[in-house]
Amino acid sequence: MHSASQGAVDNATEALERVVSDPTSGTTAHLAQVSDELYGVARVLTEHIELRRHLVDPTGSASLRRGLVENLFSSKLDATTVQLLTTLVQTRLSSPTDLVEAVETIGRTAALAAAEKDGTLSDTEDDLFRFGRILQREPQLRTLLADTTTPADKRVGLLSRVLGDKVTPTAHRLLEQIVRHPYSKALDYAAERLADAAAARRDRSIARVVAPIALSQEQEDRLGDVLSRLYGRSISVQSDVDPDILGGLVVRVGGELLDGSVARHLRGAADAFPT
Repeated sequence: MHSASQGAVDNATEALERVVSDPTSGTTAHLAQVSDELYGVARVLTEHIELRRHLVDPTGSASLRRGLVENLFSSKLDATTVQLLTTLVQTRLSSPTDLVEAVETIGRTAALAAAEKDGTLSDTEDDLFRFGRILQREPQLRTLLADTTTPADKRVGLLSRVLGDKVTPTAHRLLEQIVRHPYSKALDYAAERLADAAAARRDRSIARVVAPIALSQEQEDRLGDVLSRLYGRSISVQSDVDPDILGGLVVRVGGELLDGSVARHLRGAADAFPT
């Protein structure tokens, strides 16, 4: 997203956070409603390119863009949703595509704030991460969920059957949105981005850990404490299993890779031998 568009997102995010902090309007149910409505608007914008162009038109005034939003949505959407949309379009965005991404970003933030309110944010982060890993391991499922030749409601129905009641309502809501979105081809990557956003909401970073066998919750917690002291901030551990590393751990935090696997040491030893 371009820097000008990011400024618009920042302004709308500040407005949303004021809603979140209000004990009257910042309820779980209200934030979930706002999230659903914003994602619905994003789908409308995706389908109507002329509308997107009008809402980011640099030759038009901020008041004209605001008026267009109010005329289209005031009678259909919650007042908070309309307020967030008008805040977005009053600050000029760089492109019509940025507008769709900006609306989805605010919708995602509202959903995660709802999870924060009902105490399920940590579980939501974990559910999103693990479903992303399922999609990586199950290419057929990933293909079916991303196949836009199949009606969106059928893809969402398949998702619901796969998820059942095993994830939080917020995780379900966010995963449903990326399945509905016609641009969401790399669903495993999209789920990973959602997990990252949930972690950021908790003011944490994710350490993606690969081990030769499954780590226990106690081991994950202990590793998280060690990494938190190392990086000087809270670290959330998400672990996966790869027997090929033989032993040790491979840890990635952001762009930093800490490879302490036995496989790496064996490769290093082999490279040291003269050929």
